[in-house]
Amino acid sequence: MSSSSQTPLLDRVRTPADLRQFPDDQLPQLAEELRRETIDAVATTGGHLGAGLGVVELTVALHHVFNTPQDRLIWDVGHQAYPHKILTGRRDRIRTLRQGGGLSGFTKRAESEYDPFGAAHSSTSISAGLGMAVARDLDGRHNNVIAVIGDGAMSAGMAYEAMNNAGAMNSRLIVILNDNDMSIAPPVGAMSSYLARLISGKTYRTLRDIGRQLAKSLPKFFEEKAERAEEFARGFWTGGTLFEELGFYYVGPIDGHNFDHLLPVLRNVRDAETGPILVHVVTQKGKGYAPAETSADKYHGVVKFDVKTGAQAKSKATAPSYTKVFGESLTREAQKDDKIVAITGAMPSGTGVDIFQKRFPERTFDVGIAEQHAVTFAAGLASEGYKPFAAIYSTFLQRAYDQVVHDVAIQSLPVRFAIDRAGLVGADGPTHAGSFDVAYLGCLPGFVVMAAGDEAELMHMVATAAAIDDRPSAFRYPRGEGLGVPMPADGVPLEIGKGRVLREGSKVALLSFGARLGECLAAADELASFGLSTTVADARFAKPLDTDLVLRLAREHEVLLTIEEGSVGGFGSFVLQALSDHGVLDRGLKVRTLVLPDRFIDHDTPAAMYAAAGLDAKGIVARAFEALGKDIGKDSHGVMRA
Repeated sequence: MSSSSQTPLLDRVRTPADLRQFPDDQLPQLAEELRRETIDAVATTGGHLGAGLGVVELTVALHHVFNTPQDRLIWDVGHQAYPHKILTGRRDRIRTLRQGGGLSGFTKRAESEYDPFGAAHSSTSISAGLGMAVARDLDGRHNNVIAVIGDGAMSAGMAYEAMNNAGAMNSRLIVILNDNDMSIAPPVGAMSSYLARLISGKTYRTLRDIGRQLAKSLPKFFEEKAERAEEFARGFWTGGTLFEELGFYYVGPIDGHNFDHLLPVLRNVRDAETGPILVHVVTQKGKGYAPAETSADKYHGVVKFDVKTGAQAKSKATAPSYTKVFGESLTREAQKDDKIVAITGAMPSGTGVDIFQKRFPERTFDVGIAEQHAVTFAAGLASEGYKPFAAIYSTFLQRAYDQVVHDVAIQSLPVRFAIDRAGLVGADGPTHAGSFDVAYLGCLPGFVVMAAGDEAELMHMVATAAAIDDRPSAFRYPRGEGLGVPMPADGVPLEIGKGRVLREGSKVALLSFGARLGECLAAADELASFGLSTTVADARFAKPLDTDLVLRLAREHEVLLTIEEGSVGGFGSFVLQALSDHGVLDRGLKVRTLVLPDRFIDHDTPAAMYAAAGLDAKGIVARAFEALGKDIGKDSHGVMRA
């Protein structure tokens, strides 16, 4: 029966304690209402839809069976946590999701006591959960710790490192493997459900322990045979041998949309007095919403959409996205050079590698959520004469920094890093911002570090990276559309370490590194309206730095501002170092480095975030006036004057 003909249950849930008052037979109705609420909320705000719809029943069951927040419930990645937020006192704010001042799109400790650990990058939940479980044991407490991790996140080595450690420590920890994509389980039905209930129950576990004790009293030969027989029997029926080898007690697979399957198993593992347990739950992404069920990729992350039709709001972009320009440019280069290959870590469409993949599938490698492996894999390819382009978001490349240093930089291997999502990224907030890559790559000897000022420059930087064959290189570019500049027919390699001047002036020099170039040009127009002649230059390279250009700007202007979409320690620091080395700072030059502020900026529109950071045209103009020691005011006619 549809929930529309019954009394709404979701209206009675303020916290999971309310949910725990419902009898089991009312949970399907609650799940249906929760699914509708999730769909309606994401249709209003945009966000991650398919993953959340796939865990509606699991979310209800977990909060029904476990005593959250005393029992710690950790969601890996956080894409699937919207239903969890609705059930944990945040329903009244769910339509502020990913909006400025609203709810985060991920779990966030500062947001709710029901979010015991912040998430956004994948594969962290088991490590965090084990830490919480050990802290509980040291304190003598008895609460449960539950980590929910998707099968995609299980491709990361960190998950297995945590499981290996957990299995060796034997702390009581529950891991829910949400299998919604990899199809690592056989079809789920009555038999597998029965087996899951059986092996998770106390009777089976007691008999198993008795059997093990009995086997130990037998000669060594019989003990080994008995253990192997038991392992083979359970592995034959359940497929859990891998997890057993890591020290986990494996339960499953079970149907993650069937409360008759979920509830008894969760209650069994809740009450188990054993070490780590893994419950294998099979779900369907987008469950209960036809457009999301039939097109999982398109509904993983969505903009605002029409609930009835599923039609997503169309972009009003007038210029191609940087990501598309990269994918098309790399494809052009690969048509000329059969040694070019592309590598991505589970983000082919997010990085534009899918464009390359359609043309060169045999030269495209999606290694899954495994950035450390991706970087060293690329290094291996480079060592054999291939030209790998590792397309990885700035925030995700952080996860492979040791590999960048040790396996690429020290060996001077020509791996090309295409760094998408440079700078602030809007609704995904600080966990996905590309704030630090210039600083963490620019300090490495021998690295070439570039940033595209517009989409045409990105084409040239792809060609430049393809031509660099004696050292590692990186070029960064933001999310979103370009400036709408005329596009060349083909990319042309740039002279390494040479910038360009777009506009000549005499009073103020704006030296841009990256995609703030458009704001610098707008700022120059405004400064000109105040009678301040302004030069605009595009550095192109942070390393090697165009020292000649920097020194000329310093020599010919009263004020020099550097502008970048990155943290302290990046491009501006390199410019200051060059000026210091050449004694220019002693000559009265007024220098200001405009960088991201020393704080994590919460999610909002990119424009609002850059305004808050002082990196829009208005902020650039204000810093120029501050350096000059002047105020901006209005004359008697209301006209702005310096």
